[in-house]
Amino acid sequence: MTRPFLFRHQTQTIAYELVGNGPPLLLLHGFPQTRAMWRPLVPPLSEEFTVVTADLRGYGDSSKPEAMRDMSFRHMAQDMVELMASLGHSAFHAVGHDRGARTVHRMALDHPHIVQSATVMDIVPTEHLLAEMTTEIAKAYYHWLFLAQPFPFPETMIGHDPDAYFERCLLGFGKATLDDFEPDLLAEYRAAWRNPECIRSMCHDYRAAIEIDWAQDREDLNRKVTCPALVLYGKDGAMARLLDVPDTWRDRLSDMHYAAIDGGHFFPDQSPEATTKALLGFLKTL
Repeated sequence: MTRPFLFRHQTQTIAYELVGNGPPLLLLHGFPQTRAMWRPLVPPLSEEFTVVTADLRGYGDSSKPEAMRDMSFRHMAQDMVELMASLGHSAFHAVGHDRGARTVHRMALDHPHIVQSATVMDIVPTEHLLAEMTTEIAKAYYHWLFLAQPFPFPETMIGHDPDAYFERCLLGFGKATLDDFEPDLLAEYRAAWRNPECIRSMCHDYRAAIEIDWAQDREDLNRKVTCPALVLYGKDGAMARLLDVPDTWRDRLSDMHYAAIDGGHFFPDQSPEATTKALLGFLKTL
């Protein structure tokens, strides 16, 4: 396990790692992972970029807010803007998977002069997912509704066996087995999600998505992300099976590129080389 640097601002502490030289590139993980998910991709990316991998607030080694309102994507995005500024980067490329991708989307809307490019991995816009949720989507992504139930119901249920619940999440979003996740990375995820404060924060993340982020996204329906944007998604994942992923983004991104990668929702773990190739192919054109 790599010991992180810690960035403290206001009431939060953000854990991060830094490697490489070149233009700044921020990588943000999703649920229920940590910054460790990027480790297989960092060596080739760091040959071209200064790579920053960070734990979102509420996750991994970052601080765990007690209030639901503090787990909104707007707060998560602001954390990262301030982290990158502290490292001397007034503008940077941003890449996110899952919750990290939703953070990148919000960051690109709130800080268009800072985000030079935005890459979102295996998500459709939050507003679209919630407003257009069908029975099939709700069945595949039931955790959105389960984790958003009032405290402490989901926390209590998950707390009885965190590994059983979160490992099911790793396997449940499309074509994955535990063998797809490197053992040392899986050990780091387990260490993080066994923390009751982390479980609470992750539930707050999903509560905030419905109670706070959805309304903010509705307010921004007439706004587009103006920087170049890359939409990557798992060719065999639930999102690709149920939705036309690129089409959900067409009206929200001014300059959209997209590609499907072999694997399911966790295609960066399943196909790290293909993911890295797609990222570098996009970023080198900018």
